[in-house]
Amino acid sequence: MHNYISPVIQKERAEILDVLRGIALLGICIANYPVFAMYVFQAPQTQAAMPKANIDTALKYFQAAFIEGKFYSLFSLLFGIGFSIILQKIKRSGKHSLSVFYRRIIILLLIGLAHALILWDGDILVLYALLGLLLPLFRNMKDRSMLILSGILILSPLFFDLVRVISGGRWDLALIFRQLAFSISENSGITENNYTNWLVLHKSFGDVLEWNKSGFFFRWDMLLGTNRLPKVFAMFLLGLYVGRKMIYANLEENRPFLKKVRNRSLLLGLPATIVHAYLQNDPYRIPDVVGLLDTLFYALSVIPLSLFYITSICLLFIKPSWQKKLLVFAPVGRMALTNYIMQSVLGIFIFYGMGLGWGATIGLVNVMSIALAVYMLQLIYSNWWFKYFQFGPLEWVWRQLTYGKRLPIISKSDRASLTI
Repeated sequence: MHNYISPVIQKERAEILDVLRGIALLGICIANYPVFAMYVFQAPQTQAAMPKANIDTALKYFQAAFIEGKFYSLFSLLFGIGFSIILQKIKRSGKHSLSVFYRRIIILLLIGLAHALILWDGDILVLYALLGLLLPLFRNMKDRSMLILSGILILSPLFFDLVRVISGGRWDLALIFRQLAFSISENSGITENNYTNWLVLHKSFGDVLEWNKSGFFFRWDMLLGTNRLPKVFAMFLLGLYVGRKMIYANLEENRPFLKKVRNRSLLLGLPATIVHAYLQNDPYRIPDVVGLLDTLFYALSVIPLSLFYITSICLLFIKPSWQKKLLVFAPVGRMALTNYIMQSVLGIFIFYGMGLGWGATIGLVNVMSIALAVYMLQLIYSNWWFKYFQFGPLEWVWRQLTYGKRLPIISKSDRASLTI
């Protein structure tokens, strides 16, 4: 047994986790590209005037029901599982220091800040890193208590939004971020009249940086306003529980449990998500009391349906015929950080004025087609990459900085002796 902590070696990797990460990135790309394309910023009459508007309307319902929130929830669960794996390695090494975990999180925070301020203001990594700093506080919590706390956090937005309703909107944790964002936008010349196509009309990288100054604070206005923090941390805790129980490493043994979760989550999540997608198009929002229906059905739909996706994939993975098909997603998941950032790079190039400038002019069917094409490209280059290299590019940098040792990117022939 080694007396130091090192990255997970290839033979120790649970391939189902890489598969789930790869599939999560597909959903994330589909969810994010309408924002990159500025489709979501367009007025309803503008969207209705676009070619294939009828198909776009159906796709909006599909996206609201089956995409939005579900794949970030999956990613959050995987983050919690990853933390549990680090804890297991610390325990096996005989060391009790969490320094490796904290280094890993701080580096992720820096990567996230760079992503949010230089590339895309819709970044999720900063949120993950900040909440991740709290995870060690819960590492010794009992399983039952962890599950109860996770459930409380999932339902907690009902309490927060009820307080906003009772206070008539005066209780607003996001207010300071919103005020900062509007102030910075005004100084940058971004107004209510031009924000829908500002990034298309402004064609330099400096303009992207200017947009992101206020965009960073608008992002936190949204995260706090939609109570994203407790939802994400709830999935971290569920992931910590799953990792502690090693469910992902013993799928066959846990088949009855997975089937039970799949069936119950579908029974709850499917009708709730259909209702929630319908409510997305009504005019009622918090602090209107009717807006609490959105909060309720979000809680009843997003995480249950995400758990349905996860358990369904795991049950398919048990079957040899399906396992071979699903493993095509594993290389995308093995370099999830690189691919997540690359989705932003490609989105900027395709939709912003500094690139092709296709944003603000095309409908949802075209945006989603582009998202699928980008993901297919990632499938191709990720599978090619791991024929020759041991790490994804950003994964290599992240691990170098985390573990403080030289980890070469080398050819497949030497892979067996390396750590990743």
